[in-house]
Amino acid sequence: MSGSFTDRIDPFSKTNKKKPRKSQGSSRFRTKNEVELQSLPLLKDTPANEQQALFIQKLQQCCTVFDFMDPVSDLKSKEIKRATLNELVDYITAGRGVLTEPAYPEIVRMIACNIFRTLPPSDNPDFDPEEDDPTLEASWPHLQIVYEFFLRFLEAADFQPSIGKKYIDQKFVLQLLELFDSEDPRERDFLKTCLHRIYGKFLGLRAFIRKQINNIFLRFVYETEHFNGVGELLEILGSIINGFALPLKPEHKQFLIRVLIPLHKVKCLSLYHAQLAYCVVQFLEKDPTLTEPVIKGLLKFWPKTCSQKEVMFLGEVEEILDVIEPPQFQRIQEPLFRQIAKCVSSPHFQVAERALYFWNNEYIMSLIEENSAVVMPIMFAPLYKISKEHWNQTIVALVYNVLKSFMEMNGKLFDELTSNYKPERQREKKKEKEREELWRRLEQMQVANRNRQNTMMNGNA
Repeated sequence: MSGSFTDRIDPFSKTNKKKPRKSQGSSRFRTKNEVELQSLPLLKDTPANEQQALFIQKLQQCCTVFDFMDPVSDLKSKEIKRATLNELVDYITAGRGVLTEPAYPEIVRMIACNIFRTLPPSDNPDFDPEEDDPTLEASWPHLQIVYEFFLRFLEAADFQPSIGKKYIDQKFVLQLLELFDSEDPRERDFLKTCLHRIYGKFLGLRAFIRKQINNIFLRFVYETEHFNGVGELLEILGSIINGFALPLKPEHKQFLIRVLIPLHKVKCLSLYHAQLAYCVVQFLEKDPTLTEPVIKGLLKFWPKTCSQKEVMFLGEVEEILDVIEPPQFQRIQEPLFRQIAKCVSSPHFQVAERALYFWNNEYIMSLIEENSAVVMPIMFAPLYKISKEHWNQTIVALVYNVLKSFMEMNGKLFDELTSNYKPERQREKKKEKEREELWRRLEQMQVANRNRQNTMMNGNA
């Protein structure tokens, strides 16, 4: 997990290259600056005793923001600022002792002036993050370098958190978190890394950051169902959870059950499910006793009408079963395998196939074998019925393999279940027939009542 932050590469991102992406500029929502920038001397050509003053002067110069939606305006000033920003990145990367105390407020002010802004409303009010291309930030030619500078500042060898915390405070973090709603995935990727560095450097802000992410998720789940940066925030959390000390604090357990589990019910789950499943599994590896409430939570939010989400849930359950301990398996096996039995019986072949793949997992098979007396009676009837009736031959072949494994792991129970199945099935068919007959009689009574009412109405007329 930590490698992805260092490299600033999102392993879960999807890049759609079908059509050119639109861009929009949040800078157009700001007050216009009628300032023309003037080139300043290069830092490397300036005497050492004058470099600090020039460094601060260049930081102040870079606080000027331009509107990139107008491609021909301020071309000279934009180029001067771009070159200055690049020079600042090189200067802070290569130099030791450049981060003097007077530079901190100027650095943070320059970063804040450029990145903190009102995000524009989406050009597409019906924007679907799963289907539509995101709208890219027009001012990215400058923003990208500012974010690069921000990262180099936080990662600098002589960065002093004791000074930095005076300027990178709770208000700064709140504004940073608001930017995670940016449609531009490039910006969210930088934000992810910056926030992770802040979390690592400023111990006093850790609880506050977790609480604010908690608030964003609750608002997303219960109010808006829209926030572009859920995946990136979950990726940060995955790394944070990894570092939690044992035993887990009650607040961390509460976050898992009250925030992470409800995140499964949102329609756009596919956008962040990989990161969410990672966080859940991290919790269970830390504290196996959380397995039962997690599985019960997943069963509570199990999708009823969306096959794509069902496949994702099944994948997550397999990841959980991969790390589960045998005593915890015994606590959840009955409700869990009743749900898996429903999935195996699904007419959607991908759902059935994904559920049947559990029997390809050696560890899960060992757990099933140890608890065959509970699992086999739950699974046998649906499997036997599918083997005779399912439309998809791939599913039928997988079902035969599962039935064969049941026969090998507990032959006596298998024979018992087989001999009981036919009478049970006949009783079911009889009930179905009686139910159909009841419905037929009710329909006849309804038709008779309607005819009687019509006759009475015609007689009265």
